[in-house]
Amino acid sequence: MRRHDIGTGTPPLQADERTALIGWLGLQRQILRWKCEGLSNEDAYRPVIPTSPLMPMAGLIAHMRWTEHMWLEVLFLGGDEMQNPSFDESTDDADWHTDGRPLTELLAEYKAQCARSNEIVAAASLDDVGRHPGFRSGSANLRWMLIHLVEETGRHAGHADIVRELLDGAKGYY
Repeated sequence: MRRHDIGTGTPPLQADERTALIGWLGLQRQILRWKCEGLSNEDAYRPVIPTSPLMPMAGLIAHMRWTEHMWLEVLFLGGDEMQNPSFDESTDDADWHTDGRPLTELLAEYKAQCARSNEIVAAASLDDVGRHPGFRSGSANLRWMLIHLVEETGRHAGHADIVRELLDGAKGYY
């Protein structure tokens, strides 16, 4: 996996705050999806880190879909947390579980969630504050939430890089 044209690349060096935040988040999302290109469904479910059995590529994608949903639809917009497995206290790491669904389906759900997240962000000010009263993080402003999503997505894109290299030796940034 050598350098690859995954789309937008980095945001402009003189970008305004919103463009920089959205640009860096978009790049990390693209890298995460790119790390899945060409993987068989079998490989997408193969755990390669013995101490992290829920971290095959399919689990990473499921987790990131629900992470986007949690921060922007639940905490920012004040939506119902019961629609998100991240809030399921009866099962550890429920947002990493995939029920064996095909990687293509998980990627489509992640892509759709990212599009929904982009709509939410486009309609709001970076200074707007989350609306979910039940969680302390729900009182963060959109700027804080986007910075957190850049960090979380970038961290898991790094995990995906390691998982992919352990699966088939493929490596590369973008």
